[in-house]
Amino acid sequence: MADPCFKAWTERDGALLRLRLSRPKANLVDAEMIRALHGALVEFHKHPGHLRGALLDAEGPHFSFGASVEEHLPAKCAKMLGALHALLVGMLEFPVPILVAVRGQCLGGGLEVALAGGPIFAAPTAQFGQPEIKLGVFAPAASVLLPYRVSRPVAEDLLFSGRSISGAEALANGLVQSLADDPEAAALAWFEANLQERSGAALSCALAAARGQMLVDVRRRLAEVEHLYLERLMRTHDANEGLAAFMEKRPAAWTHR
Repeated sequence: MADPCFKAWTERDGALLRLRLSRPKANLVDAEMIRALHGALVEFHKHPGHLRGALLDAEGPHFSFGASVEEHLPAKCAKMLGALHALLVGMLEFPVPILVAVRGQCLGGGLEVALAGGPIFAAPTAQFGQPEIKLGVFAPAASVLLPYRVSRPVAEDLLFSGRSISGAEALANGLVQSLADDPEAAALAWFEANLQERSGAALSCALAAARGQMLVDVRRRLAEVEHLYLERLMRTHDANEGLAAFMEKRPAAWTHR
């Protein structure tokens, strides 16, 4: 299937699903991208065939600069958050592991998408971060998913500071599986060595077993943080000021309320 911002196809006699963000250089995770990626996952979830794995990567020098700031504005953010969180749950429920290959920037909503996948393979020059706090908001999905991938102190460091970390720091903290100059090739090699000869039925059951309680918790926590974001954060002056300042390319004037 093809989409102006996204590509999906199968390889290796239907064993591997390829998913590619295809709007370089930013590959923004906006409503169009979310809809295209979620649609592909739903289609292949219904008809998995002989799938044993999937690989999500991106065209251009960067995996993703994150979500569309415009879609975080009050008039659109409820719809955007609902769609993004449904996509992430769909990724976590997908019947085979979703490997992720990252080059360049992997920020904000882009990192949230990567976190919902399986092992992350990254270039040494990759950068990972949740910069939302710099705009006077927070990262709802990353607040839920990051503590499953790294220690809570590391997760809180990234969520509270908004700083980016290098591929080496991400590897040291367990965020990524391995570093390679060609992360797509590394992910494909891992698929060949660990998934290609497995039973798709067994992998599906193994994922359900490993993620059962996690999925229950993630669904509940996503609903909680979505409510916090919409009903509390978006009623503050600073959230609206930070987003407006970014759109208007000026410094934000915080009132701390």
